[in-house]
Amino acid sequence: MTAAIDPKVLDHALIESALFLVGQHGWHRLSLVEAARDAGLPVDQVRARYPFKACVLTALSRLADEAALQGDHEGLPLRDVLFDLLMRRFDVFQEHRTGLRTVLHTLPRDPALAALIATATLDSLRWVADYAGLDRRGLSGAIRLNSLGVVWTHAVRAWEKDDTSDLSSTMNALDHALNRAERFGMLKSLYTQETEGDTEEDSGLPDYVPADDE
Repeated sequence: MTAAIDPKVLDHALIESALFLVGQHGWHRLSLVEAARDAGLPVDQVRARYPFKACVLTALSRLADEAALQGDHEGLPLRDVLFDLLMRRFDVFQEHRTGLRTVLHTLPRDPALAALIATATLDSLRWVADYAGLDRRGLSGAIRLNSLGVVWTHAVRAWEKDDTSDLSSTMNALDHALNRAERFGMLKSLYTQETEGDTEEDSGLPDYVPADDE
């Protein structure tokens, strides 16, 4: 019987192997059996942890979250914290750039995969928002989370085309999108002192939700 491999070691090895194969042959030709064998991993252990190949993408998203959700940001403005957390996610994605760009190009032709990634991304952004202290209370909080999704999407589009070694184009796009969101009141901190008349439910709506192409 093959000794059990540490789950984190297995995750990193399989993700690297799988996304390399995706970059070579495309998403729909990915075989987890082939990815496991190329990585020198026991296929039975990969099968137990990765029942579907889309689990590779959700596992990578989780690793990106783990890289982002750490560090001391006490005293920093909310906008700066969000910038740091989101760029940490891009740092993880950059390690698998070719494969992930192939996945992104696949999404318009694969609605099921697009829906899965959208759900996983929204879940990740909830973690990021709560860690950074974005006020998600009430209806306006839901709009703020949606606005953060717009920020992330704008930055992903820039990252997809970014051929700089330091991701400067991605950073500029993210910086611009966060500045725009802040300008339209989308970055209210949960820890901001409430003024008279504010309620815990925060039921008031922002005046304007910026479009992605502004």
